[in-house]
Amino acid sequence: MSAARSCRESFTSTLLELARKDPRIVALTSDARGSVSLGDYATALPAQFVEVGIAEQNEVGIAAGLASCGKIAFVCAPACFLCARSLEQIKVDVAYSGMNVKIVGVSGGVSYGALGTSHHSLHDIAVFRAIHGISVFLPCDARQTRKMTEWLAANVGGAYMRMGRAAVPDVYESDDAPFVPGKANTLKVGNDLAIIATGEMVRHALDAALGLEKQGIHARVLDMHTLKPFDEEAVIVAARETGLVVTVEEHSVNGGLGAAVAQVVVQNHPVPMRILGIPDEAVVAGNSAELFAYYGLDAPGITVAVMTALGAKNRVRP
Repeated sequence: MSAARSCRESFTSTLLELARKDPRIVALTSDARGSVSLGDYATALPAQFVEVGIAEQNEVGIAAGLASCGKIAFVCAPACFLCARSLEQIKVDVAYSGMNVKIVGVSGGVSYGALGTSHHSLHDIAVFRAIHGISVFLPCDARQTRKMTEWLAANVGGAYMRMGRAAVPDVYESDDAPFVPGKANTLKVGNDLAIIATGEMVRHALDAALGLEKQGIHARVLDMHTLKPFDEEAVIVAARETGLVVTVEEHSVNGGLGAAVAQVVVQNHPVPMRILGIPDEAVVAGNSAELFAYYGLDAPGITVAVMTALGAKNRVRP
């Protein structure tokens, strides 16, 4: 496994490479160049950089205006503010108006865990899944982030890409990480159960599956990097072939990956499910690693949940 790298740094270094070649690319931020790691970009390409200060609503509106003039606008800010403060502008100025604006939310989920509820972003997937005209992507590592950024710059349409803050281990071993919007990647085959994860939870899910393998439990692992459009076929096949689905996400258990999977499963091939995420409660404060462990979203926690779900599945098996 290669050294851990942050998705946000992979995003900004890739965006700088692309913007040097394409003057239509413009990065906007709301006093968050440090949080997003946009310092090098702003220094290198000041004419393709817009700083609006702490004003996310204005940031999105300006981005939509630039897009209407043919620019490829990347709105870069903490996910917690983009999915709350500027939601109306994203809904109307970007989605409804059909603008080519890419909303890039950094420090998503509980990346700002120690700062508490005001800085948690645990409803963004649910919100953006419900807005027509916005695709939703969650990269799992730096390599996949690069591929997503390249795709976003090359393709027209509104999109939301959410990533964390801290460095994460690579899931993919090649710089040519597979990424096709709306097509989940199978990271591990297995027919005892399926673990479907998104974003930074993918590495934890894969580590749990590798540990389960040593116990003779063969888990299928899917990287659901795209939440919209959604790979319904992969979910249906997994439910049919394994009979048990466990989802893992750094998001509320309401309205996110688990809800999207359950919606497909219940209408096509009902099987037992477990949805692992942040429960509907006041979230405790702590760094992301502490919160993953507290809420059972790290490899040991996922393993316990899988063993419990397998036990329940076997008890009802005829």
